[in-house]
Amino acid sequence: MDLDAVRTFVAAADAGRFQDAATDLAITQQAVSKRIAALEKTLGVRLFTRTARGARLTGDGEAFLPHARELLLAEARAVASVRSGRRALRVDVIGRRLGTATLLRGFHRAHPDVALEVATLSDADAAVAAVRDGSIDASFRAVAARELPDGVEATLVLDEPLQLLTGPAHPLADATVLRLDQLAGHRIWMPGLVPGAEWTAYYAELATAFGLSIDALGPNFGTEVLLETIADAPDVATLVGAEIRLSWPPGLDLRRVPLEDPTPVYPHSLIWRADNAHPALARLRAHLRPGARAATTWRPSWAG
Repeated sequence: MDLDAVRTFVAAADAGRFQDAATDLAITQQAVSKRIAALEKTLGVRLFTRTARGARLTGDGEAFLPHARELLLAEARAVASVRSGRRALRVDVIGRRLGTATLLRGFHRAHPDVALEVATLSDADAAVAAVRDGSIDASFRAVAARELPDGVEATLVLDEPLQLLTGPAHPLADATVLRLDQLAGHRIWMPGLVPGAEWTAYYAELATAFGLSIDALGPNFGTEVLLETIADAPDVATLVGAEIRLSWPPGLDLRRVPLEDPTPVYPHSLIWRADNAHPALARLRAHLRPGARAATTWRPSWAG
């Protein structure tokens, strides 16, 4: 199986559009289409349903995605077994368009001589296991340091504020700023919440603390469909990180409203194995020195 095609499939699944996957992988959109078409031919199934605004995973695509991630992780382990002295720094991020990916791009701009390999593992447990076994050098995750295995360390590198994302007909759309308690009674749709993931635990505690109605029901067809639904609905909104890169067609009049008093923040930590001697890891840690925490923020109890 062509692992470049598998890597392209995972990037397209994460991005929701072939064009965005091409940007993330620094290849052309035509190359993305050819690789995925070749992979579909190899597997004998359709992995995506193409639409005018993006690409949605089919049932077969959903079934293949976790195995595709495992294939890429196995590749990283194989490379690490023979290139430990010369290999690129392998770093895991939750998503290539989230705030931690922006941090990693900032490191790359500051240290262009450091070779990077970027992965997107399924959840924090998989990321911690990959750090522990050495197949990943570092990972950006929201974790409780006290629950990490011996030899694995973590430090907070980004408190990312959350914002409310609404369409123009939503009753909160014209607000310049909102308090969390003002969201009570409004439906917040987040179909990307999956059982066991660290972000699911975060939003569960947030909902309990402020009486929010966070709805994770319904199939997750990707960012494009989520944005379209919110743009057209007067009674549906979602929560997004302030650093996430979102783009939508001009016809979708979406609004991002800051949340304050307190500001909910998603606590991104960098995790690594204490005995990892990769020289670029020390440079990454030095680049990501955390700043002071603001006093008027909310974070989950397990984040410290």
